[in-house]
Amino acid sequence: MDKLFRLKENNTNVRTELIAGITTFITMAYILIVNPLTLTAGGATGMDFNAVFVATALGAGLVTIMMGLFVNYPIALAPGMGLNAYFATVVISSGGAITWQIALASVFISGIIFFILTITKVRQLLLDAVPESIRAAITVGIGLFITIIGFKTSGLLTGFYIGKEGAKPFTEMSPNDWLLQLGNFVGHKEILLTIIGLLLTSILMVMRVQAAILLGIVVTTIIGIPMGVTNLSSLTTAQWVPDFSNLAIGQMDLAGALNAGLLTIVFTFTFVELFDTFGTLTGTAAKAGLLDKPDAKKRIGRAMLVDAGGVSLGALLGTSTITAYVESAAGVGQGGRTGLTSVTTGILFLLALFLAPLALVVPAQATAPALIIVGVLMMGAVRGVEWDNMVYAIPSFFTIVMMPLTSSIANGISFGIVFYVILATANNLAGGRNKIHWLMWILALLIIARFLFIDINA
Repeated sequence: MDKLFRLKENNTNVRTELIAGITTFITMAYILIVNPLTLTAGGATGMDFNAVFVATALGAGLVTIMMGLFVNYPIALAPGMGLNAYFATVVISSGGAITWQIALASVFISGIIFFILTITKVRQLLLDAVPESIRAAITVGIGLFITIIGFKTSGLLTGFYIGKEGAKPFTEMSPNDWLLQLGNFVGHKEILLTIIGLLLTSILMVMRVQAAILLGIVVTTIIGIPMGVTNLSSLTTAQWVPDFSNLAIGQMDLAGALNAGLLTIVFTFTFVELFDTFGTLTGTAAKAGLLDKPDAKKRIGRAMLVDAGGVSLGALLGTSTITAYVESAAGVGQGGRTGLTSVTTGILFLLALFLAPLALVVPAQATAPALIIVGVLMMGAVRGVEWDNMVYAIPSFFTIVMMPLTSSIANGISFGIVFYVILATANNLAGGRNKIHWLMWILALLIIARFLFIDINA
């Protein structure tokens, strides 16, 4: 194990890595159910729930294991939230013109594009192109984003649209302004359990108890049983042996995708995945101290190669874009530093094919505190931003705040890049000497074109 994953070199051990891998899996196990629910959309897309479930578990497990073995990074991958919703929307809104098979082909093509960009080292150039302050801001922004996820899934944070008719719940979508507020504690035992879990995990962290985050999840889950929050019914009612009779493996329609001319759809998949993966990989790797290694750029390149292969593999298996997950930071926060963490997570995803009911026992209120605490751990990167230099401070600020406010890593990085190029150029015209990498100019133009010509909320 030490030779394969360089445990001593990374100041870790097998026990720590296993615990970190389990922690990462628990925090992202929700995707096993959420992804099939999203892609099938209650039958509206034509996809089979069980087929998507199997594809999700297989895709996440295999690609995450690849990340561990070939890159030695503690980063897990699975079908991305947001991109899966976009996938379902494309199919449903097309009125039958775009089938789910054609949409899968679009995902596959975007994976091929990523593969080309990676082997030509264009994606790796992002490490040189993006200034250090913005890279630090990406880590902080992801931390806040993951904290918001914890707050929302637990019910601690809720929101309303404020329109002429008064307050409207989030579910009633409208173009009106929105207002976030604290969840109602009265009569909501779910929120109370979240607070208990948050306090428990925080105390364990302060006391420097090993496996504090994982222990917090487990104990909170147990406490939730007498409170009626932890639902044990899945242990007796769910199907333990998966059904492999109706899989979507290899059913994508490449010819249909090429004939349909899905340029905008492929571009959207590619663009969002480009920045999401870069942000997650660099943010999580930075938190783990892996970007300080001499071979950091080489390993990031390999990580991007695995990610690119994962996108196309996911499409072949029958699921939307597989991407690096911000929840990987939970494992890093637990001490994960090597690929053994990822291999552990990946194996658990494969086992979830047979143990899904057990994985789904853990309520969102037990994993939410872990995500919130991870946000605390990632905030330390804010020290890496040059706040005294407005050329870096302003783009970094937008990078940080736009991620949680728009629920998109890609949006945060996009704002940071555009503002940096414009401000650095203005400063240089005034006599400054800010370096602007040529790739930053290209990205800035692509970003502006995306926002001007593509409805990102469609």
